[in-house]
Amino acid sequence: MNAYGGFFDVANKKRRLEDLNIQIEVTPDFWARPDLAAPIVKEKRLLEISLATADRLRRAIDDLDAAIELAADGEDDYRLEAETLLISLKRELTAVEAQSLLSGELDNNAAIVSINAGAGGTESCDWAQMLLRMYLRYAERKGWKTELYDILNGDSAGIRNATFEVQGDFAFGLLKCENGVHRLVRISPYDSNARRHTSFASVYVTPVVDDSIVIDINPADLRVDTYRSSGAGGQHVNKTDSAIRITHMPTGVVVACQTQRSQHQNRDQAMKLLRSALYERELAERRKIQDAKEAAKSDISFGHQIRSYVLHPYQLVKDHRTDFESHTPSEVLDGDIDPFINRYLEESFKQGQEPVK
Repeated sequence: MNAYGGFFDVANKKRRLEDLNIQIEVTPDFWARPDLAAPIVKEKRLLEISLATADRLRRAIDDLDAAIELAADGEDDYRLEAETLLISLKRELTAVEAQSLLSGELDNNAAIVSINAGAGGTESCDWAQMLLRMYLRYAERKGWKTELYDILNGDSAGIRNATFEVQGDFAFGLLKCENGVHRLVRISPYDSNARRHTSFASVYVTPVVDDSIVIDINPADLRVDTYRSSGAGGQHVNKTDSAIRITHMPTGVVVACQTQRSQHQNRDQAMKLLRSALYERELAERRKIQDAKEAAKSDISFGHQIRSYVLHPYQLVKDHRTDFESHTPSEVLDGDIDPFINRYLEESFKQGQEPVK
């Protein structure tokens, strides 16, 4: 088993974790040497995740065994508890199985998620905001941290785009499965004639690169623009040009950050976004899929969606890559997207390929 899913070799993993802790303690200037520290700290973190998950599963199984034993004595309350514990354990095992399918070097890194409204005007801006809420709720369900970097409101409703970071175990490995165009079909709340509308928005996920990965950025290749952060107005309006937009002229990559209090903080965060974007671009070109990825990003319309969310005339969410379906869109839009992600990872593994990034 690899470090991502080998939860049945607890003894060896504990020994390896002890060895790493000793190595950290006895190595002079360990934390001052990122090239040495980064891979060791990363392995240590993966081992800690694996051991914590193994311990959590063991305790869950023990609780289930106890509830089943008491239920066998005719205790109806414990029978219901056993059923609840079994459902929870199945969900946990499914998540563990999905994590075991992740083998990318950066799968356990934090993720940067960008959402862009597509064809459909106000409808798509509203849809982009719904997707933003869905992913924030998904992160909240998993106990992950999120930080909003940039957001541009729509003219009358919703958002045109948003960029945020997600920090958590295997955040990038799981969220990269959401790359692509998402389609919404519903009765428009903005149409006085109550007609059905179709809206599109794209989701683009990149990994946050750590200090062990060197990204060479020439300051002369950057155009830095400052502007006033958007806000609701009143006493909370930003009265200084603290927002930062950075354009990497050789590649045309543009990043922005406006959520920090100072221009310096926004610039640091924008550079972080730029490093991740350039690293992902390099990986994409290396794997010869950049053309397909850019085409999917640029054409946010019919025929390019990875998933459809139908709210009218019936209730259905369908992933077009795996044909996996859910008939409870309200739960999906409230962040219950693990089943879609898990199925996509399973299908990608069966086909012997890394999930598309």
